[in-house]
Amino acid sequence: MRDIVHKPGRMREVEETAPFGEKVGEGLAAVLPDQPIDLDVRLESVHEGILATGTASVTALATCARCLAEFDLDVDVDFLELFAYDGASESDYLVVDETVDLLPVVRDAVVLALPFQPVDRPDCSGLDPETGERLEPGTDLVPEETIDPRWAALQGFAQDVADEPSDDDAQASKKE
Repeated sequence: MRDIVHKPGRMREVEETAPFGEKVGEGLAAVLPDQPIDLDVRLESVHEGILATGTASVTALATCARCLAEFDLDVDVDFLELFAYDGASESDYLVVDETVDLLPVVRDAVVLALPFQPVDRPDCSGLDPETGERLEPGTDLVPEETIDPRWAALQGFAQDVADEPSDDDAQASKKE
């Protein structure tokens, strides 16, 4: 970046494909280290440093939170970061030896874009709770109503009571 450092108004556009370099993400979605990432970056020299604006595209390996099927998840992120010539605070990214390190910026943007509970398709119905088999898309599972064994003895009681005439029924028939 020697041609734009300390030269406000100058700009360079870079398109690059490289391995991501490290595994990021935990749980149900992660980007593996050897996964290629496509970068499209515009580097602009400003008075304070180098302004990096761009997009990054990478494919993450994800597991569906509903049906546990593995699938590839395309992650596209936009980023905008100023790399300062001198660090006014510890959180500033710096221009070091006329270079900028985009990896931390891109890594942070990708990690924040990974979904907490990814799904392989919007209409995923998940797993059948009894068999563990994957349900077909659009399946509305209505679970069987199970009787608690502690109350099973009372199951016939409600029907017996309904069959017997009540005192109210007897009084109603006398009035007619």
